[in-house]
Parts: sequence; C-alpha cells; structure tokens
Amino acid sequence: MMCTSVLQIAKDGTHVFSRTMDWNSLQASPIFVPREYRWQTDYDGHSFQNKYGILGTGRKKQFEFDISDGINECGLSVQKLTFSHGAKLNQKLDDGNVGLAPFELPFYLLGKYKSVEEIISDIEHIQLMSGEYAVRPYDNPHLHYAITDRSGRLLILEPDQNPMKMIINNYGVVTNASNFEKQAAKLADYLNIRSDLAAQYQVPQRISTESFAGKKVPTSSYTPTGRFLRAVYYRERTDIPKDEEENFVSSWHILNSVVVPKSKKYQANYTVYRTAFCLETRRYFFESYNKLSPIEIILSDEMLLTREARVYKVDDRLDLA
Repeated sequence: MMCTSVLQIAKDGTHVFSRTMDWNSLQASPIFVPREYRWQTDYDGHSFQNKYGILGTGRKKQFEFDISDGINECGLSVQKLTFSHGAKLNQKLDDGNVGLAPFELPFYLLGKYKSVEEIISDIEHIQLMSGEYAVRPYDNPHLHYAITDRSGRLLILEPDQNPMKMIINNYGVVTNASNFEKQAAKLADYLNIRSDLAAQYQVPQRISTESFAGKKVPTSSYTPTGRFLRAVYYRERTDIPKDEEENFVSSWHILNSVVVPKSKKYQANYTVYRTAFCLETRRYFFESYNKLSPIEIILSDEMLLTREARVYKVDDRLDLA
C-alpha cells in the first residue's frame, strides 16, 4: 500500500481531502456507519460505542469496520497510509489507556472525536498494539495516519514511539516515508518555501513564494518521496479553486499526477481506488481503478437518522454513461 493524500483549500474556505489507495487488489468499498454503533476491538475484545455517524471506504469485519479513509458528521476526516516499516507497536497496554489494532485507529477516531484539537488533547491515552497476544490475532501492519478537519489543520500521527508522534503538516500532502522532516526538506530543490510556513495554523493555499526560477521539476518516480514532491509541486502550481466544486475537480487532477497504473510485471500495487471528502458539505467521491467515473454519496442529515450500517456495492467496470 503506497498511497498519497492531498488537502486543498478553496478561496471560499472550503476543504477537500483526497487520496489514492495503492494496493494489489480492490478490497474495500464505500460504507456508512450510523451513530451509536457498537463494536469490539480485535486486540482485547473491549467494546466501544461510537458517538458520530461515519461515511468512508472500508470493509465489514466480524465485530467492527476496517476503515481506510472517512469523514464523520462533524467534518473530521481520517486516512491511513503505510509507514515504510516505521511503526513500533506496543506489547503491553498501560493502565487507563485504550489499546487498538493499528487498522482500528481511523474507525475509533472518527467515531469518538469531532476535531483535530480533540485528538491532540487525548492521543497520549491511545496505544497501538501488536497482534501476537490479541484475542483475535492480526498481522502487524506499518501504518501512519493523516487527519484534518474544517479548521484546515493537517495532522500526521506516527506510531514510532509511545505516545504517538504528532506532526503538524503545513505542506498539504502525505505519503509513506518514515521520516517526514527529511522528505519535506527536499522540497527546497523545487520550490522557494515561504519563511512563515511553520507558523501557519492551517495548511495555506500557497506554501511557496510562487517563484520557480532556477528550480528543478519533479521526476515521475512512484517512490513515497517522488509522489510527495510531485503532489506538492502540482498543488502549488495549480490555480487556487474558487469553491468546493472547483476544489474537488482540482484535487482529482492533482491526484492524476500520483495515480499508479496497473503494471503487475514490475510492481504488485496500483491505484485500486481514489477518494475525496468535501469537509463542509460531507460529500464523498469514490472511483475504482476500472470505472473511470467517480460516484458521489453525501453524509446527509437524513442519512444520520438511519440506524443500520450499509456497505455499498462497487461495480469496478468501465462506465462511460
């Protein structure tokens, strides 16, 4: 799973959080999980009850949902990405803390919290646990997490320490490298970065001085750093969208620069799907590799009154209608 996440903010202040999911096959589909949904963690069987309704991409498991990316009714959005073998999972749960399997964290955060700020204030009490001694054993995936909300803050959670490391990302793009600071430092070869970028409360519409003279142009590499540099560069050079509609279209085209085509002879993974979440209106767009046409689902107030979870069927075939 490679993956690239992009946050863009339009002139009218609307936010679109988009991503590619790069894997060896399509194993997820759009899902809706209602308010007050009860589930159990695979780590120790502890039971939780979500507070908020969720719309996103994932799959149903026996006692829970495995969510790869989603939005809740408050406009909080969470995505999981691989972490290039950077995760250090816990063997022992500290007293008073919540223990989760790594894949469960997006579902837990979306069900419980309404903002990035709430997560920051509570993250020290959440531990990601290895699966060797779990009540339902699981593999130990190396994952990290991109989180944003309507404030425009973009948070990366990296489980390479306990409590998890928190990085405020003002560049607007996340990929899979295990050293974000080292990856971001390479942008200096391609952009003149604003001197006040680190002081920004949210991801700005422009992170550079918009002067590209004498700078390199990113390569077509599909490595985590190659995709990061390319997505940031094209995000920077793309017109700032005026509203949410333009923001979605712009974000979709930026993702085009990092979509991995199917090439099984040379690499196992390709972009099995991509999504975009419009945080203000809770619109969700999903497109599988073969369909070439995004579907739209809205986490509406009417949907939030529904008491049943729903898994949407994906027809992963070309649709030119």
